[in-house]
Amino acid sequence: MVADVRMPGASGLELQVMLGERKIALPVIIMTAHGDLAMAVRAMKQGAFDFVQKPFNDQVFLDLVQKAIGRSIQSADIHLQRAAVRARIDLLTPREKEVMDLVAEGAINKIVAARLGISEKTVESHRAKVMEKIDVKSLAELIRTLLLVDRP
Repeated sequence: MVADVRMPGASGLELQVMLGERKIALPVIIMTAHGDLAMAVRAMKQGAFDFVQKPFNDQVFLDLVQKAIGRSIQSADIHLQRAAVRARIDLLTPREKEVMDLVAEGAINKIVAARLGISEKTVESHRAKVMEKIDVKSLAELIRTLLLVDRP
């Protein structure tokens, strides 16, 4: 989104705040002919992609917009990946989640079994189901996948 500091109704800075309050994740470029350093700092602290002083070079501005679009696409891809991982985690049983969490912390099967009061064989079975449901082949891949999502 490109917004000017001076617009009818809400200013570009106010619009940026409104988007943030509504959790609308768009890269915002704030532009103005009447800005100062404090205004630029405020915009950046509120998450603006960039702050541009008028007059500006058209090509530089177009390049900036293209870069913002690229960032937006990248953010959308990450959001989709996180949603897919969360969906796969939701397929796990409560016990499989417990095993997954302990394994991801680095606990070996023997320790997981002791902490959960189950046999090592049962841990191995749960661990195999976790790997299958999360669709990973190794512990390293499981950890990388879990790092994509914030879980309670």
